[in-house]
Amino acid sequence: MLNIPKNLVNFTQTPHSGYHWDGGSRRFFEGWYYRVTLPDIGQTIAFMYSIEDPMGNQPYSGGAAQILGINDEYLCRTFPDVNKFWASRDVLGLGHWGKTNLQVAPLYLIRDEFTHYIQEGYQATAILNQGIITDPATGNYCRWEYEIQPIYAWGNQNTFQQSTAGLLSSLQIFEPGWQILMAHGLAKGWIDWHGKIYEFTNAPAYSEKNWGGAFPQKWFWLNCNSFINQSDLALTAGGGKRGVLWWMESVAMIGIHHQGKFYEFAPWNSEVKWQIQPWGRWQMQAKNLHYEVKLTATTHLPGTPLRAPTRNGLAFCCRDTMQGELNLELRELKGSKSQVIINASSNLCGVEIGGDDWDHDWHSH
Repeated sequence: MLNIPKNLVNFTQTPHSGYHWDGGSRRFFEGWYYRVTLPDIGQTIAFMYSIEDPMGNQPYSGGAAQILGINDEYLCRTFPDVNKFWASRDVLGLGHWGKTNLQVAPLYLIRDEFTHYIQEGYQATAILNQGIITDPATGNYCRWEYEIQPIYAWGNQNTFQQSTAGLLSSLQIFEPGWQILMAHGLAKGWIDWHGKIYEFTNAPAYSEKNWGGAFPQKWFWLNCNSFINQSDLALTAGGGKRGVLWWMESVAMIGIHHQGKFYEFAPWNSEVKWQIQPWGRWQMQAKNLHYEVKLTATTHLPGTPLRAPTRNGLAFCCRDTMQGELNLELRELKGSKSQVIINASSNLCGVEIGGDDWDHDWHSH
């Protein structure tokens, strides 16, 4: 285990929190996503960290930090030196150093040391996200430092947490693996975006990750934990066409955390359907023996192209906005009757489409 203080592992961590690279030479990427929402100003800032082919000396070896910032503006910095990247195999902890005078192998630094020694780079754990990147062409920059208080990981509170993609995620059957690390938490700190400092306390925060040798051919994603008049509610949903051994399959899931309880709609326990437009409208429905859920998200915004790992390295292949309009209804089924448990809406839902073949709507079969 790297130099991460034990107190950083202070809640029931999910499976797959640690770094997955096995040291081999096969094509490999791992990516992490951290997000903070600022409801008072209707904005969200998302941080995306990635490493590809960490063995080094490969065509696509290297790392990056991308930020989807205020008004869906985009900032990206690459970190070509894989030897300046570190990650823990045991817990959630990673970092990549860019400009620094330190002559030591990269490792977790206490916050003041990081600020002092790292002129460009980032580090992140289960309870901290910190860094600075600058676009040399424009001079635009982002500097950030905030603490995270986890509330929901992925599962019921006070029990063992679950793999987002089920038991098979532990085996290299699926590409890629996907794990929600923290469905909901509260962040305290500040983000300096192009010279304007946003300070916050109790800001809804979220984190997830993925890893493997290939991204899905096609995918969609919805995420929100900032609802109108609902402080204790978090949604993550998504679907993709992904490789399973030698064939492709389309799968989707919906996960909801509400008042300490986890509602899971996944291929192994529910029927999940979806109707996704090439851009602008996401609809999902799911039903199991006890509950049913309906989601509709829409946006009139154009969205922002983002990079994701592909066969040919990091490339623009997905589109996001953090200002989607979402309606969510969860019902409990009791015999022939059903009762509404949650009816919620938000105008701060993250929505995404990615991959190929978005010429037409995508309907589940």
